[in-house]
Amino acid sequence: MNWRYKSLVVLGLGLFLAIVLFIQMGAYLFNHIFGTMIHYNVFQLCISLFRGNTMLYHFILFLVNSFIAWTGIMICIKIIQQMILCSKMKKRVKRELNHSTTEDMNMLFNRKKKDIHVIHHHEPIAFTIGFLHPIIVLSTNLIDMLDKTELEAVIHHETAHQKYNDPLKVLILQVISEVMWYIPLTKWSYENYKIMVELVADEYAVNRMGSEVGIGSALVKLIKTRISHRRSSPVLVPFSDGSVHFRIKQLLEPEFSIPVKCHFTSIIVSINMIGMLMMVMIIV
Repeated sequence: MNWRYKSLVVLGLGLFLAIVLFIQMGAYLFNHIFGTMIHYNVFQLCISLFRGNTMLYHFILFLVNSFIAWTGIMICIKIIQQMILCSKMKKRVKRELNHSTTEDMNMLFNRKKKDIHVIHHHEPIAFTIGFLHPIIVLSTNLIDMLDKTELEAVIHHETAHQKYNDPLKVLILQVISEVMWYIPLTKWSYENYKIMVELVADEYAVNRMGSEVGIGSALVKLIKTRISHRRSSPVLVPFSDGSVHFRIKQLLEPEFSIPVKCHFTSIIVSINMIGMLMMVMIIV
């Protein structure tokens, strides 16, 4: 089953919801900055319903301006926060880097860009970090735990995240879902996309390896390690996140399709919000 195309549909839905809203905000700001009236704008419509120098008119104007300002500020804050976290993580990786093992891994798997970074760590860790030039980070514990076939499958998995720029796409959907919390489908897109990118990466690894054995065996070993040590699932171990159930199911049953469901209330609320924005483009 090709999860790549399905994930793009979910990504597209989240981006579409954001684009519709941001176009409306951009048109409103263009109107106020340049004094050019732009039709089909929901924010302008809200204000136009309360003409006159009245307290209600100024209150609505204040709400609209505050909402747009809040949206812009929150987007900037969340992006900056993620960039700071990414920068701190890269510095930590550089600080804990095992130079000799890093060189060996890049040579062993013929990584011409030398994008595999091995860190000293007592837990099995594998993740991809970076928004513009993602790198793969592995821990010495993970390398000791897995055999060459399993390790190669994990690297293919992380390479898929690199190839498809998953860290950046997940960041975009995360920001959209947190800023546009009043449209529930944005959160739905974000949560389902996170699961799908893991399935896409597994699918990529299976295709490159020619079998499910490598990635499946690595996944089982990592899960057993987490259970035996009774550790909580850290953020940096994608093999231990909420998608594990679906990943195992997918490896055992390639034709399996995850239940991409959404609460009825979320759908209704989202449709009403989107419908309101689209109706303005028709009636104004």
